[in-house]
This record gives sequence, C-alpha cells and structure tokens, in this order.
Amino acid sequence: MIPIPSKRLASALNLKQRELLALVGGGGKSTLLFQLARSLNRRTIVTTTTKMGERQTGMLDVIEAPFTRPLELWNGMSPVFVRAGVKDGKSIGVRPSVCDTWFSDHSLCDVVLVEADGARHRPYKAPANFEPVLPDETTTVLAVIGADALGRVIADQCHRPLRVAAVAGCSPYERLTPARAATVLTSPYGSFKGCPTPARKVVVITKVPSQEDDQITALLVDELVDTLTPNIEVVSIEFEHVE
Repeated sequence: MIPIPSKRLASALNLKQRELLALVGGGGKSTLLFQLARSLNRRTIVTTTTKMGERQTGMLDVIEAPFTRPLELWNGMSPVFVRAGVKDGKSIGVRPSVCDTWFSDHSLCDVVLVEADGARHRPYKAPANFEPVLPDETTTVLAVIGADALGRVIADQCHRPLRVAAVAGCSPYERLTPARAATVLTSPYGSFKGCPTPARKVVVITKVPSQEDDQITALLVDELVDTLTPNIEVVSIEFEHVE
C-alpha cells in the first residue's frame, strides 16, 4: 500500500455528504482531526468528548459553552472548534449526546468530527474501561496508529501499555509486532471497543516512512497492512517532514 499525504485523507476515505466521524487511538489523531476539517468542503463542527490541549484548536474559530457566540450564529462557511470550556490548560469536551444532537440537525451542519479518546502524544494505545467516548450516532470510526509504534517495546511507545499487552497476549516489555498490533486493532477490547454496530471502521496508519528513509519500519507497516486488509479498511499516511 502506497502511503498518501494527510491532506488527501478525506478523498481517500470517500466520505458521505453527512458524517459523524470519531477518531480514536494514537499516532497524531488531533493533527488528522483538524486536517480533515480543513479539507472537507462542508459545514463542519470539530470537538472532543474527552480533553485536548487548550491550544490544540487547529487555528479554527473557537466557540465555548456556555456559548459566547451561539452555535446557531455560526455561518458554516469554515469549520469551527467547539468545547465546553477550559480547565487546567485543557479544552473540556462536550457530552456525546450533544454531538448526536448537532448531527441530527440537518440545518446546522453536514459533518461532526470528534476526538473520542486521548493518548498523551504516544503513537498507540488500548482503551481504558471508560474509553472511547463515542456518540451513539457515529457513522465512521478511524482507529489511528503511528508507524513508530511498530517494532518498539510496548512499555516505551504505547499509552496504557498494560492494556495493550493484555489484549495482544504478551508482556508490556515485548515489542509491538505487526501481528500484535493487528490483534489489538481488531479485538472487541481494542481500538474499536464500543463502536456502534452500523459504523464503518477504518484503520489509519500515520507517519509511514519510505523504504529509503526507514526500510525496517516500512516493511513492518506492509506486514500490518497485509494482516488487516482481508477484514478491515486501511489507509496509510506518509511521514511528513516539518521544515
């Protein structure tokens, strides 16, 4: 599978006109969340049902609740980030039912994008008992894993390493092989835990290097894709250098 630039993710997913799309996992969820918002030519609300860094707004207009500007006054011309408030340097998310309400209002928006769990900047994770926090009406779930988690020691690279190891059936001091990553990605206790039955499920692998830059990681990604693709959709995102 040839990795694509992140700005092409929306077209690669071939999303419907109306979507309530939730991102879970690690590997740069927030970056993808805002990239998707900017690339969709639709009335898009971006939010979280957990917490995000206060400054993680994707340079979007921000509306807080209690709304200083009622959401009904948003013109829909550009995506907007909505949060319930700010506490201790974190954006506080909205209740999942609020996302469902927005999505049900066809006159308000076309797309709701939700970050539904946190990973503390680690490339992969397994969810806690209370995660992910998915709206009931979610239409698509993107489970994100960074290529830099593959082949590395689980305890070093993963958020909630004990849970990752338990689902994978190994020690947290062993490496996250493609086979173990695939087990966690597809387990009912893993990345898609609590996913609404009708929702589309897609694995997104981020930070995928070229063979020239990192042959070992690129080969591990290929192995993971080969393991997953008979049963689940996969999109890979190329590593993007920051200049």
